[in-house]
Amino acid sequence: MPILPIPSLQALVTKVVKTVKMTTPHSTAGKRSSYQLHQLYYVLKALGRLPTPLLERLNDYLDAPNAKQYKHADAHLRLILAISSKLKRPLNINQLVELRHRFATDVVAMQDPKVWQQSNVGVNNNTRTNISFKSKNRRNGLVKQLGVSWQDKTITNADGDDMAIRCYRARDSNQQSNVKRSTDKIVMLFFHGGGFCIGNIDTHHEFCHRVCAQTGWAVVSVDYRLAPEYPAPTALRDSLAAYAWLAEHCQTLGAPPSRIVLAGDSAGGCLAILTSQQVTEPSKTQWQGLGEDDIADNSFISRLQDLPRPLAQLSLYPVTDIATDYPSWALYGQGLLLDHDDIEVFDSAYMQHSVLPRSHTLVSPMHGNNTHMCPSYIVAAELDILRDEALAYAAQLQKKGILVQSHTVIGAPHGFIHLMSINAELGRKTDYVINQFAKFVGEVISTEVSVLPTE
Repeated sequence: MPILPIPSLQALVTKVVKTVKMTTPHSTAGKRSSYQLHQLYYVLKALGRLPTPLLERLNDYLDAPNAKQYKHADAHLRLILAISSKLKRPLNINQLVELRHRFATDVVAMQDPKVWQQSNVGVNNNTRTNISFKSKNRRNGLVKQLGVSWQDKTITNADGDDMAIRCYRARDSNQQSNVKRSTDKIVMLFFHGGGFCIGNIDTHHEFCHRVCAQTGWAVVSVDYRLAPEYPAPTALRDSLAAYAWLAEHCQTLGAPPSRIVLAGDSAGGCLAILTSQQVTEPSKTQWQGLGEDDIADNSFISRLQDLPRPLAQLSLYPVTDIATDYPSWALYGQGLLLDHDDIEVFDSAYMQHSVLPRSHTLVSPMHGNNTHMCPSYIVAAELDILRDEALAYAAQLQKKGILVQSHTVIGAPHGFIHLMSINAELGRKTDYVINQFAKFVGEVISTEVSVLPTE
């Protein structure tokens, strides 16, 4: 007989599932306070510390994918996927507003509480600073990260209304970061994912914070308008408005207009690519017939032409072709964090009230003009329904002679950046992506400097 009582698998699973359910509020009241509980972070991270044999027993109990099915995904990640699958509800377009609140609460509850530690720094009530901390990297031991401060601002969206952004800055620019100092004067404009329908600057706070902490770059995260209330191409128009604002104000964040990099994940990765396409090769024809009197006029195109070219872009598991199903749809279309049914709802919400077809150049980057695309770092996730279209887009850029690097994160599902603090392996892989993109940008800058004419 054991000295201490050992709970049955059923009791353990019941406790975990109950805790996960408790993180989702029944209403939006008190949303901000529920963000800060971070119960999912503690529960899901603790599961990762269980012995592998016990994790596998839990996986068997929950009928989770086994190691043969997802041979590069560890037992902890497969358990997370199984719990998510058990709790997942069928999605329909009429529930998207409710889903936004649930998604935001759950995602922020999985974030490391350290990135939300705040203290007044004497600037104003909207500026918060968290203490610097160290993150583990199994290869390099403890890696020092910079302290990060952030400030929420309100700018003007494409229709002249208010749009929220969040600006991140490394607290001490004199500290050494994990990349060369020549790349420090960079500002990243980030567009969050969420199928163009969910997500906000809070859901991607941890990733933006991590980029700023590891690179020393300033980061600006954009809260663009969402479907179905605002169908395509509203999100792109807001993205361009944010880019125009940043081009004008980037020096207040420590970077010149020539040092803006674009980034985004999933739908946000799509917006990053589309923004780059529009800035590098604006076309009045693409914007005609949208039912907006002032979109396709000459002044609009002139404003796009006057914007500085992006230095580079980072697209994480991006949407690149809404009009086409790729082989990974059949491989990973069911049982993961993003499935075929989810995409159908998101795409319908984004497109049903739009005058644009799914293959339009303002919707699907694969069908746009990529001839003059900025240097691009494209990241695919192995266990992702969108994997093949991300890699197909990278291949298209390469054929056109664009400087491009692609990287597939092995054993990772769609949306893996949301799991970086609760799953150690995905945390390391996310750090690797950030550092590799920083090196990529450094190489782009070095190439630019080397071709400058000498006096």
